[in-house]
Amino acid sequence: MPRYVALFRGINVGKAKRIAMADLRAILESLGYGDVATLLNSGNAIFTARSAPAGKLAASIRAAVAKRLEIDAHVVVKSADDVAAIVAGNALTKISGDASRMLVALTNDVGDLTAARVHARADFGRERVHVGKHAAYVWCADGILESPALDSVLASLGKGVTTRNWATLGKIEALMLAKSTAK
Repeated sequence: MPRYVALFRGINVGKAKRIAMADLRAILESLGYGDVATLLNSGNAIFTARSAPAGKLAASIRAAVAKRLEIDAHVVVKSADDVAAIVAGNALTKISGDASRMLVALTNDVGDLTAARVHARADFGRERVHVGKHAAYVWCADGILESPALDSVLASLGKGVTTRNWATLGKIEALMLAKSTAK
């Protein structure tokens, strides 16, 4: 069965939208997904499921979490192939020296990325933006908290986006590969 990752937006940040990863794993298992594993405490859940459109899986997961935990959080779902393409599509890896300052913006509908393309041509000083086929990449040279490039990209993508730093995305890809080769 195909492997997927569910990426939640804005959970376990501060006191709002707290979700225990054990609860998230239980919800995913109750939906019939297998080999469920979570990574970190920020809403990264890897699982197997019958082949289905990622948007449909995301909607199902979001609805189940809202119903059972009374927390409404946007969810982006990507297949293992999608994650591999996202990692391969980063044209900024040669200029980034700190994986925690390289952010990847992800949406369920890659067509939404069109709105961010204008930022790839903008002058953000030392910061850089690349909008690829599968994701938008932002190099936040001076940190992510006050990054004008990141703020601009996220504003153009709206609430249907979530971000992960490059280090976390690498861990997600490694976990997805490890789980798929273990079978």
